[in-house]
Amino acid sequence: MIDKIVLDIKNLSVSYGDVEAVSNISLQVKEGQIVTVIGPNGAGKTTMLSAVMGLLSSKGVVNFEGVAYLSPDVEEMVAQGMNLVPEKRELFSEMSIEDNLILGAFQRHRMGRRDSAKTMDEVFALFPRLKERRNQMAGTLSGGERQMLAVGRALMAKPKLLMLDEPSLGLAPLIVREIFRIIVELKRRGVSILLVEQNARAALQVADYAYVLETGELKIEGPASELADDPRIIAAYLGLGGKHQDKLAG
Repeated sequence: MIDKIVLDIKNLSVSYGDVEAVSNISLQVKEGQIVTVIGPNGAGKTTMLSAVMGLLSSKGVVNFEGVAYLSPDVEEMVAQGMNLVPEKRELFSEMSIEDNLILGAFQRHRMGRRDSAKTMDEVFALFPRLKERRNQMAGTLSGGERQMLAVGRALMAKPKLLMLDEPSLGLAPLIVREIFRIIVELKRRGVSILLVEQNARAALQVADYAYVLETGELKIEGPASELADDPRIIAAYLGLGGKHQDKLAG
């Protein structure tokens, strides 16, 4: 049986003025896979995700669920089942956890899908801490809780592809482990995931396939377990003296 390809990016390039931030990137995410893109700060990882989502204009083709988009539109991509949890989480601080979650289901509601209560129960089952504090204002949450809410809000849209931008950024190691445990659980539930991450070790442990992005170009790719054992990756990203460790820690 041939694995269904959910996302197929071909020759994606993004420029800021005359500067090309991302150059001719091609990558795939298959159904039910966790695919990770690792690389140092400034490599173009966030730019790539923003272009795929339609938040930045780009050149190249984004093929999602069998439909080719030459310049994706963010509303259309969400409607088709793509969702992005941005690095800054971008929650509504003056609104409760529950209201933030309800907003995540806005597009489905607009399309006539009235299943948000059931979906919210599923999110609360994944994140019991959010359920306990469902009436608390988002602005009063800890960093880990904010990340859980950002992921939960994206799940309210019932995405076919969930893109996560640096989900471990700024979180304590214990919380990072919890977030990655949830990422694996989402895969088990059939969500395809594109994970951009500065914590290379954690990302390679959970991913099926991995790409290394440096200075806007994909340099290395392969099964995540193989990249975790690749001397070049160990030297650059996994060893204590790795050349990118200082950048990855920030």
